[in-house]
Amino acid sequence: MFHYIKGKVTMKFGGGVVVETNGIGYEVFLPDNSSIYLTNHDEEILVYTAMIIKEDDVSIYGFPEKEAIYLFRKLMTVSGVGAKAALAILSIMPVLEVKKAIVFGDTASLTRANGIGKKSAERIILELKDKLGEVGGLNNESRNAVVSDNKSEAIDALLGLGYSKSEAMTAISGITQDNLTTEEYIKQALKRI
Repeated sequence: MFHYIKGKVTMKFGGGVVVETNGIGYEVFLPDNSSIYLTNHDEEILVYTAMIIKEDDVSIYGFPEKEAIYLFRKLMTVSGVGAKAALAILSIMPVLEVKKAIVFGDTASLTRANGIGKKSAERIILELKDKLGEVGGLNNESRNAVVSDNKSEAIDALLGLGYSKSEAMTAISGITQDNLTTEEYIKQALKRI
């Protein structure tokens, strides 16, 4: 396993770069938004890497910062999310935004990634939201505030559909699941009314 590769960028190709060190050129796949693409030819870089070995392929994935490689590996622990899907997620948003999407249950942001459908996004959120720790000041109080906002919006939507305030509040308060989106709270409430 390689922890990182330090060397010169000798070539760029669709999806990554070749980093030469000690006479060996390593093909390293990168997220589309990687700052490494901005480096000049023969400029020395340090890229944190993950080597993925399959029966018919060996690939190296690289990131300019440790936090990205950490999140890349966490994403791959989710059932059905491989290296390409994890790379696609990290290609559409910076690391902090990916973490926020997971913590806040933002499936819409995650599904913008190539190869990530709604079910995959929901699985990522379910399996990782409690494993990412505090994200950029987003502690449990922040999460609870979002949940509370989602419940309030769901109640307002039910009122707009013609239900009484007591019906709406009873239906929403009876939902035992946490961290649902507004739409999910509405669907669950409609089943209960």
